[in-house]
Amino acid sequence: MESGCCCRLVALPAADGRQYAHRAYAPPDALLADLFRGAWHCHDESAFPRAWDLFGAALVQRVGPHIS
Repeated sequence: MESGCCCRLVALPAADGRQYAHRAYAPPDALLADLFRGAWHCHDESAFPRAWDLFGAALVQRVGPHIS
């Protein structure tokens, strides 16, 4: 993990009606679109039901302390 990173959870709604959360480590000034794209591609390659490719439907939340 890089210095200056923080952890965020990116929740993606899926075709089965659930939300699937993915952990993303990124700098505090990372673009939300980049966090979404990373989580969506990670989810898309998994065995879970397909997540919706809708940026506006994703929830991004910072968790834990800032790591420096």
